[in-house]
Amino acid sequence: MKDLICDEFQNAVSEVLIRHHSVLDVLSKFQEACARTNRATTKAVTGCGCISVEAKKQSIPPEISLLELKEYFGSHLNGELCPSCREIVETELGKTLFYMAALCNLLDVNLYDVFLKEHDKLSTLRIFNFT
Repeated sequence: MKDLICDEFQNAVSEVLIRHHSVLDVLSKFQEACARTNRATTKAVTGCGCISVEAKKQSIPPEISLLELKEYFGSHLNGELCPSCREIVETELGKTLFYMAALCNLLDVNLYDVFLKEHDKLSTLRIFNFT
């Protein structure tokens, strides 16, 4: 079922993408969408203030194991997105996904297969997947 939703999305992108058929156009629109996602997240911090960033060096004891490492890393985020900021961030993430699907279409890559390969890699390598 999940593959059908992903395939339907990828097909819908193919049908509605009219202006940007050049791989260069799609790459630049994909990069722009990523930048807009970054900007929307930044504005949630600097404009709205619903989330804040408290960044500092993360201390990692030298004697911990790789399995314990996750316990010593934080996201540096405090708070949660307000409904307005969440809507904006989700919209920008949607555009990013749209142009990712468009790039997959141009390169004849199935988006669901990309998800599956990444999922398989994560499932197999678990914490040893350093991406």
